[in-house]
Amino acid sequence: MFQYVRTRSFLIPLTLILLFSMLTAACGSPQPKLVDGKMNIVTSFYPLYDFASKIGGEHVNVINLVPAGVEPHDWSPKSRDMQNLSSSDLFLYLGAGFEGWVHDTLDSMKKDSKVTVVETSQGIQLLPGTEEEEHGHEDEHAKDEQAKDEQAKDEHAHGSTDPHVWLSPVNAKQIALNIKEALVKVDSAHQADYEANFKRFADQLDELHNKYKTQLAQLPKKEIVVTHHSFGYLAKEYGLTQKALMGLSPDAEPTSKDIQQMMQFVKDNQVKYIFFEELVSDKLAKTLAKDAGVETLVLNPLEGLTEEQAKQGADYLSIMENNLNNLIKALQ
Repeated sequence: MFQYVRTRSFLIPLTLILLFSMLTAACGSPQPKLVDGKMNIVTSFYPLYDFASKIGGEHVNVINLVPAGVEPHDWSPKSRDMQNLSSSDLFLYLGAGFEGWVHDTLDSMKKDSKVTVVETSQGIQLLPGTEEEEHGHEDEHAKDEQAKDEQAKDEHAHGSTDPHVWLSPVNAKQIALNIKEALVKVDSAHQADYEANFKRFADQLDELHNKYKTQLAQLPKKEIVVTHHSFGYLAKEYGLTQKALMGLSPDAEPTSKDIQQMMQFVKDNQVKYIFFEELVSDKLAKTLAKDAGVETLVLNPLEGLTEEQAKQGADYLSIMENNLNNLIKALQ
């Protein structure tokens, strides 16, 4: 039965009003489109979008597949994404096992597609996908439980390697170099601009790296506690010890033993802050911090921006600056 809304002398069905509102909202959020006269680039997640935009400048139209506010692990390409991808000039993806959907997607593309596909993590030495730790003396039952837990985590993980290479500015520079070379290959007419834009961005990444290296080296503490095993490359680059409650996947669930070990680690190392990520729930980190009598801070894995960050014009460099400030606060 219809509900009605009175507007002056008209009675309008509420159902029609809601339908009209939905259509208006949809029209207000247009889908990204390919642009004539520019090199059309499709990227698999935010850092590649940011790097390609900076290096390509005015000559490129960059479409990021994963929308702002969406965790990449929860995303898979839709028909419109496939259309943009197969009709673009260049498709940039990370590789290293990060995009679980990419190989099936590429295999299903139209055979006449002329898109150039580039795996941007080429040339980077990858770290193992699981954290090796000494667990001390354990009975056989505990070992069996641990083996089952690790197997369950591995089923959700990215694979045998840690794909979060971009969180080291040194690796980010290699990714940017791979992108620049891809742009030059596809559009050699604008090589000089791509080279100049890359040089400018590479200098900014060098400055960021030196800032991390100098400021973190001066801090008394080196142990960071995070919810997910996402910061291995950053930790290795700057001599930090990452203690993660869970593995690489944000869908993983910690066991009671995981939580007990984490609480002991916090106590033994006098940890003051537990880091959480913005695109996944902070409930676990805040519960653990409350139980341990410590506080929480954001350490952004930069797999994507929130809608608010996108509106404010945040980018890789600004988010990494925020990460450094929070690391400095936690490691005092």
